Amino acid sequence: MSENLNELQLSLQSVLGDAAKAIKIEFGEVTVELDPQSYIDSCTKLRDHAGLKFEQLIDLCGVDYSDYGNELNESRRFWVVLHLLSVTNNQRLRVKVCCADDDLPTLPSVAEVWSAANWYEREAFDLFGIVFEGHPDLRRILTDYGFVGHPFRKDFPLSGHVEMRYDPELGRVVYQPVTIEPREITPRVIREPQYGGVK
Repeated sequence: MSENLNELQLSLQSVLGDAAKAIKIEFGEVTVELDPQSYIDSCTKLRDHAGLKFEQLIDLCGVDYSDYGNELNESRRFWVVLHLLSVTNNQRLRVKVCCADDDLPTLPSVAEVWSAANWYEREAFDLFGIVFEGHPDLRRILTDYGFVGHPFRKDFPLSGHVEMRYDPELGRVVYQPVTIEPREITPRVIREPQYGGVK
């Protein structure tokens, strides 16, 4: 198993060259960190190169490292992580790439490389605010069209900004500021008396 991972690591290094900023074996998989400038070119090589053939995108998600507290915190805040599968070679690969700007995180869309990326990128846009340039239909997919903000960002308030409810007098859904009062919940500890001791 580890021999296959080492071979994949060497193949990735030779095919991607300087576009691979780091290649590590973590959690039983190879993880490659790509340069955002050569992201599309590198993904195309991962799919098409005869020795790699990662023809299937299994997952793509956004990550907010703002409060992570390690070496990544000194780098960029928003990252995109892809999980790829090579059916031909029976191998898996984790790909990480950072967004160059923390205020407006942007990356090129890989929907032309793997069509499965379409809805995954819409989800990352909706929940993290990562803009995928060149995406064929970049719009919200999980939250409402009038939703303000991106709920998976670490700085998004826990109770949100607005709430919606059905107003029977108006006969429609209305939006209003959040009416939930913040509260602190303290768990109540119940202890059973010890046997043989004083009750």
